[in-house]
Amino acid sequence: MHMADALLSPAVGGTMLAVSGGLIAYSTRELRKNFDESRIPLMGVAGAFVFAMQMINFAIPGTGSSGHIAGSVLLAALLGSAPAFLVMASVLLIQALFFADGGLLAWGANVFNLGFFGCFLAYPYVFRPIAGAFSHEKNENGVRPWRLSLAAVAACTVAMVLGAFCVTLETLASGITELPFAQFISMMIPIHIAIGFVEGLATLAVLQFVRKNLPDFQTSRLEKRFSIANLCWVFALAAAVIGGGVSLLASGDPDGLEWSMEKVAGTAELESSGVLYDSLAQTVEKTAFLPDYAFPGSESWLGTTISGVVGVLICIVAMILFAKVATCRRQKPAEM
Repeated sequence: MHMADALLSPAVGGTMLAVSGGLIAYSTRELRKNFDESRIPLMGVAGAFVFAMQMINFAIPGTGSSGHIAGSVLLAALLGSAPAFLVMASVLLIQALFFADGGLLAWGANVFNLGFFGCFLAYPYVFRPIAGAFSHEKNENGVRPWRLSLAAVAACTVAMVLGAFCVTLETLASGITELPFAQFISMMIPIHIAIGFVEGLATLAVLQFVRKNLPDFQTSRLEKRFSIANLCWVFALAAAVIGGGVSLLASGDPDGLEWSMEKVAGTAELESSGVLYDSLAQTVEKTAFLPDYAFPGSESWLGTTISGVVGVLICIVAMILFAKVATCRRQKPAEM
């Protein structure tokens, strides 16, 4: 559901950049106030894990379409809403700059569509009321398996559908006449319900693993059999394996957005012209050293593998550095 720049007018793209910028500022302030700095490495590896998972497009049977997880609900369950939103924004920026996946003008819209609904709406208002707080020490009164299952599927589906609906509103506001609102939304919503359902199952699998192996995940006590450090290593290894290997098995079918565009407009690539669009395209050409997760001008599988591993490393380093800067406190001056 990564939007390209051609789907947005400069006014709508600029507005969404401002909206997402405000949410990033708010989330950074919350991170500074409330986040446990010992979990900063988890931000990095969880973001890398979501980056790798987004490389895997799974086929939607009987449609000719495919989809990939967004990851915002998963991140929110692991990190909290504000840190999760910052991780999503970072992943999407890395994808746009270095892999030409999603436009720079569309970055704010993509951050909002893929991050806001999962982190600030579906997680606190769908997932938690159904599952309860994602605490692993409360075996008797905490999260029940069936409730966690329902919560994960419901929250991911709601987040995905609201994001898809917002895409159609943004194209409508941008005056993209090739995508009439009624026809476009009639394609976007059903296919993203299916994608959201699959994401819910994937999210459930990860959360069940964490719940089983780290019973006190949301407490300050780390004496159990599986520490935060252990969890970070598991996520880092999984991200590298998924991004560098499993991603080779990704479906070649168009994703939900591209599929919907083809059904309505007959093409998944709309043209855009103007100084702003040309300038942004030239910027991406200079920064994207692995466009479309491949070596430029090559279809070698090695390009995908290298893209996955490099992307995972960039995500880990970039997010840990950002979180450390965001959470640093000024030292009190020594008393004379």
